[in-house]
Amino acid sequence: MKKVAIIMGSDSDWSVMKKAAVALKKLEVPFEVHVYSAHRTPEEAGSFAANARENGFGVIIAGAGMSAALAGALAAKTTIPVVGVPLDAGLMGMDALLSTTMMPPGIPVASVGVNGAKNAALLAAEILSLEDEVLAKKLADQKVAMHDAVLEKDARLNEEAKSL
Repeated sequence: MKKVAIIMGSDSDWSVMKKAAVALKKLEVPFEVHVYSAHRTPEEAGSFAANARENGFGVIIAGAGMSAALAGALAAKTTIPVVGVPLDAGLMGMDALLSTTMMPPGIPVASVGVNGAKNAALLAAEILSLEDEVLAKKLADQKVAMHDAVLEKDARLNEEAKSL
């Protein structure tokens, strides 16, 4: 199975991006975590992205706040999917959301919601599952479990409401 790279612009982003690592670990998807800044370490970030396919990666998850240029900078150097996670570093993350989603033609970046690292991991896993039936089954099982959990909550709430 191909790996997922979780890249963040600063180690202070780990509190949010850790949710991606936890989700991937639960699905048994191999991943690596790195700190590369689009502005402070552009050569290292670009080199990582340029060599990602050859190094066994199938998807890059990039989390950044403020100017949020990291996902686009990585996408410019690779042809594997990049999923941007806009981080709330001010303005409720709207600045990062817009920076992540507004890529020029030819440099696509998928994006999840502000601080949506878990969804980024699930999207990465869904991309990898196109060629991995075992992973596809794990993802399907997770959706069944979510479905069942909601129905259990519904039943509990209805019982509580009846006792009012």
